[in-house]
Amino acid sequence: MSAIAESAADIAVTLLLLLGGGFALIGSWGLVRLPSTMERLHGPTKATTLGLGALLLASVVYFQARLGIWTAHELLISLFLFITAPISANMIAKVHLHRARTRPAQEPEGIAGPPPRPSDAGDWATFQAPLDAPSPTDKGRNSE
Repeated sequence: MSAIAESAADIAVTLLLLLGGGFALIGSWGLVRLPSTMERLHGPTKATTLGLGALLLASVVYFQARLGIWTAHELLISLFLFITAPISANMIAKVHLHRARTRPAQEPEGIAGPPPRPSDAGDWATFQAPLDAPSPTDKGRNSE
């Protein structure tokens, strides 16, 4: 491998490491600093996932440039991460919405406020509370 190609690979690895580290740091910071569950989901599922993807891509480039081998491990880890992160975030969000409907609020008010109520024709895609028992979140609403 020529010196120019090695330098280009080193620059690419450095940029990917900085980008990945920056995204992971921002995502982790958002997880710690944001007050509500729904807002905390965005840190690890968006920024940290992109950060880890960039770090794994840097590993692929490094091993190809230095050792001349292709490794599928990092690509498989990235694929698994990009598939499972949105699914787990969706499940956590559904549990949060279900708990918000069936129990009084037990967490601080978020920056964005509570999630909006669905229209009268629809409902959230979560388990429904029993029809004969009013939800604790319905206190103070006109039940007529």
